[in-house]
Amino acid sequence: MKWRSLEESAAGEDMRPLREIYAEREKLIEQYVPAATRETYARVVSELKEKGVAKSAIKEGDKAPEFELKDQNGKLVCSSDLLAAGKLVVCFIRGRWCPFCVAQLEAMSLIASQIKDAGAQLVTISPQTVQQSFFMGDQHKLQFPLLSDARNTVARQFGLVYRVPDYQQVVYKRVFVNLPHTNGDESWELPIPASFIIRSDGIVQYASANEDYAARPEPVEILQTLTDL
Repeated sequence: MKWRSLEESAAGEDMRPLREIYAEREKLIEQYVPAATRETYARVVSELKEKGVAKSAIKEGDKAPEFELKDQNGKLVCSSDLLAAGKLVVCFIRGRWCPFCVAQLEAMSLIASQIKDAGAQLVTISPQTVQQSFFMGDQHKLQFPLLSDARNTVARQFGLVYRVPDYQQVVYKRVFVNLPHTNGDESWELPIPASFIIRSDGIVQYASANEDYAARPEPVEILQTLTDL
């Protein structure tokens, strides 16, 4: 199934809350994805929650790890440079193959100018290659840096990484989610989705991490938190 961008799918901008967009996509998944496959996805989320992966993520008040990654155009982006200019909003995503990641970034794109007006910059981080990030940015008209985190090095420092279990790898291969190709390595590792607001001094002021790929903060929540800081 091809997950169309907002520009492709409808005239104008989709200003609905992210939870409504997700609910719509979950209905499509229920309609088109076999029950056994959905059960596999649910099992993975359940197991990740049991392991408490999100609990290991950095929290509000922690010092955020510094990073230096390439964006979708191959330009090196340093967190220290970004923070020297103000606050930083960082969203960790799985990749362009994930419809929930696509919806999140399209929604964040709609408030990108407001984030800038609030004195902050927006970046996203995923394990996908620079080329895949370029494809994602181009297809979905994203005007902010999509940073490629090879082998989840930075995501690991943020406490977000897990290995896709063997039984889910079988499903991904069957539906053509080729992580070794998309991410450029054979680790089969991904970050759980997470969003952070980092102050100019590197201290995390907002943190949201969830093992459930369909549970992510509303962009307006991030924007409101950012303007309240």
